[in-house]
Amino acid sequence: MQVFHRSTNTIAKVSIFGGLFIIAASLWVLAEINRSSYNTGQYIEREQPVQFSHKHHVGDDGIDCRYCHTSVETSNTAGLPPTKTCMNCHSQIWSESPYLEIVRASYKENKPIEWTRVHDLPDFVYFNHSIHVNKGVGCASCHGRVDQMPMVYQAASLQMEWCLACHRQPERYLRPKDKITDMAWNIEADPADDVSADPFNLLAENRAPKRIEKALELKREYRIRNARVLTSCSTCHR
Repeated sequence: MQVFHRSTNTIAKVSIFGGLFIIAASLWVLAEINRSSYNTGQYIEREQPVQFSHKHHVGDDGIDCRYCHTSVETSNTAGLPPTKTCMNCHSQIWSESPYLEIVRASYKENKPIEWTRVHDLPDFVYFNHSIHVNKGVGCASCHGRVDQMPMVYQAASLQMEWCLACHRQPERYLRPKDKITDMAWNIEADPADDVSADPFNLLAENRAPKRIEKALELKREYRIRNARVLTSCSTCHR
């Protein structure tokens, strides 16, 4: 005696494949949400207690990153400038501006300004600014074109897959040490190569052979470890 109708077999097959499709689609949606700026904070501008524009100070005035972030070459943190650094200029320029009242008050009271953090790695991740800077990784490679940001935002996702992309092929992101704080280097076209210097296309076939050779030379000069060591769990998780 047949208990179920023959169509039940078709329904069962459709249900199984439909269930697998729903599971796969759900995993894809979760992965996309995990990579989205909603989760990572990428591209979200952060308001600061003082209307400070990197575009003006770096892009227009040409102030070097290291003038404010003094410990970036010697410490694991880049460091935030003390108010005295601001007052080196603003005791003379815009010294009466209401926008800078917080800065003047901070200087008089010897109380640091409470800046809003933009780049915040998890506590279980070890990151050392000085290692990256001294190994030829430029500021813009991680922080983006801050010289074009009126308000600073997180230019990269800072997720592990983003870090690993660099650690697997570090030669793609290296530059001469005198170009570390040059925001435009390796992003705009290099007249010497007469090709686009987009770092993400650096190793593309038949593109910028001189630049590839130079990048590999920098890798040897800086004594960059091999990918196996750079992608080891203990490199970042200590």
